[in-house]
Order: sequence, then structure tokens, then C-alpha cells
Amino acid sequence: MELKVNALMLRAVDYNEYDKILTLLTAEYGKISAGIKGVKKPAAKLKYAAQPFCFAEYVLAKRGDKYTVINCSELESFYELRTDINKFYAASAVAEAALAVAYEGDGNAEIFYDCVKTLSAMCAGEERLPLIGFLNNLLSSAGYAVALDGCSECGKSLLNEDKLRFDMDTGSFTCFDCGTGLGASRVTYNVLRKLAGKSYEEDFITADGEKRALRLLKEYFVYKTDSPLKSLSEYIRLI
Repeated sequence: MELKVNALMLRAVDYNEYDKILTLLTAEYGKISAGIKGVKKPAAKLKYAAQPFCFAEYVLAKRGDKYTVINCSELESFYELRTDINKFYAASAVAEAALAVAYEGDGNAEIFYDCVKTLSAMCAGEERLPLIGFLNNLLSSAGYAVALDGCSECGKSLLNEDKLRFDMDTGSFTCFDCGTGLGASRVTYNVLRKLAGKSYEEDFITADGEKRALRLLKEYFVYKTDSPLKSLSEYIRLI
């Protein structure tokens, strides 16, 4: 049996001397693990199929419950993401986060297309805002949406509050005096509102705010999924 799927290559693990095991993300089937033979040989014809972030039509042979890549037609290599260290780690964070929430055999077109859209945006411009938007959307898709509509305790607008708190259990912001969660800043809150398509204060959209927003999303993602997101930690260190 053969299966053709448009897929994004999220992870490649060495197997035997020349082979690899790929983890592919698809819209229809979620994650698929597939072996690819001889791909580590210098003259391997399908070497590109195991490159990070390869977006392609993969042809898979199925035997029992195992898949093997037998052909691949590249749609987009996202080559720019492999030549810039900041973009590489940002894109790797996208892949790691998607791996943490996607399931095998359970399609999720929203996650798949958001991954492809985010990597395309990173290739075309800067990577920081697309990464924040992706993580925020992914958390929502996984059922862990960040609440950005005011204090979850008293309902007060938080746009003019300099000091806030963020509750890891509920994923919500509160006034500093209302809650007991982690301390959060006005710039973090405004960056997240901007990326969520909500009203925000332009003066509080700063590079520092973007970095703080990434830190908060990382801590929240790790708390909810128990995934370490090592690439995101390295990206935050680099910026």
C-alpha cells in the first residue's frame, strides 16, 4: 500500500549506518513516523527529504503499521532558515512545539498550515513576531489559550497597568494585586494582544516586550505540555 501526503519534516533521527527515521507532520494524519533508507550516503537521491523543515509531497510505502519513504517531490525547502542561526533556532522551536501537541493518526489541518505559514513568514522577513504568533495560536489549538481580555479576577482592563500577573493554571492575566501568579509586564501583555489581533498600545510594542512574551509563552507551554522546548530556550538566549 502506498500513501501520498503533503508533509513538513519536523525531526530526523539516525537509524542504522545510512538510514534515518523521519517525523512528518500532515494535515490529514497528524504525525507520521517513516523510515528513509540510505539517506546518509553522500550521493543519496532523497537527501533533501530528510533536511530540516523540508515541505514536500512524500510517497510512503506501508507494511503493517510501519511507513517507509520511497519518493519525495519537494514543494519548499525553506533554505533561508538553515543559513541564519537565529532563524534556524526559531524554526526549530516551531517544529518542537508542533511535535509536542500533534498526535499520530489524528489530523489537525490548523496546526499543519500554521506551521507552513509561519516558516514562510520567517523566510520572508524577521522571525520573532511570527514565532510569538505561532506559539500563541498553537496553545489555543491545544486547548491552552492565553486569555487576554482583562483581569480574570475583577474584569478590569489591563492595558494601562504597569505590573501584572500571569496564572499558569488558567492561562490568564490579572491585576498585580488580584492574582498570585508570575509577575508579568505591560509590554508583554501588549505584544501578545497585538499578535492575537486585539487592541494594544503601540508605545509598548518593543523588542524587550517581544523577548519577554517569548519567555512567558515558553514557561506556559512547558508547564502545560511538559515539553522542554530546548530550541526556543536557545533562541531566546541568542536574541
